[in-house]
Amino acid sequence: MGLIIREIQVKSVLTKSGIPGIDYCINPYIGCSHGCRYCYATFMKRYTGHAEAWGSFVDVKTNAPEILQRQLKKAKRGRVLISSVTDAYQQIESKYKLTRQCLEALLQYQFPVDILTKSPLVLRDTDIIKKFKDVEVGITITTNDEKISRVFEPNAPSIMARMRTLKALHDKGLKTYAFIGPALPMNPESLSEKISPYTDSIIIDRMNYPSKTLKIYQRMNLTQWLEKGFVDDVIQRLKNGFDGKPVSIC
Repeated sequence: MGLIIREIQVKSVLTKSGIPGIDYCINPYIGCSHGCRYCYATFMKRYTGHAEAWGSFVDVKTNAPEILQRQLKKAKRGRVLISSVTDAYQQIESKYKLTRQCLEALLQYQFPVDILTKSPLVLRDTDIIKKFKDVEVGITITTNDEKISRVFEPNAPSIMARMRTLKALHDKGLKTYAFIGPALPMNPESLSEKISPYTDSIIIDRMNYPSKTLKIYQRMNLTQWLEKGFVDDVIQRLKNGFDGKPVSIC
């Protein structure tokens, strides 16, 4: 079955955030085609009437740029995260370009922007991103093992593609960070060695909703990756590999 796409109209797109250091979030889409097995944003199904499996549907907020323009005229300046419950650069963005149009609106008011994605498509918009006075771009890289990624993140871009994207952003002079979250089974020394040269900072997060993935860990004989002591050791090894760069643990 293909991806179920629904075009919708919304009344608001710039929403207040409860995330520390973030004032607003913008999510141009509802749902995400990456279909990550661990995704916390599946709760969105309760509010949108979707009964389909997570990863099989995306609602497109076709009027998001127009509504954002309207909201920015009245909004107090603050830091904006793109995005918190979807990937704003999932493949459908290549058609609709809503994220790009939202960035163009934010640029007019020079709101500080934080972009987080798994997708190389973010490179398309570096011409706009570089015009912000305060911007950083994060790439979610959860493991160095492609086989592990394919199990937990079945439709997301490959780990190698994400690493290349991180390097490309860094090479363009942009402030970059890696979001290692959730920390999936990996070789922490190998991962940190590959991405450390292209990161200004790192955020590490645990598997916060193990009930979503417990059967996968059990099937793959990887349940130690759900044990606090084991994961604490992996996180410490990751930190040691980042050469004193700022590392935040969620």
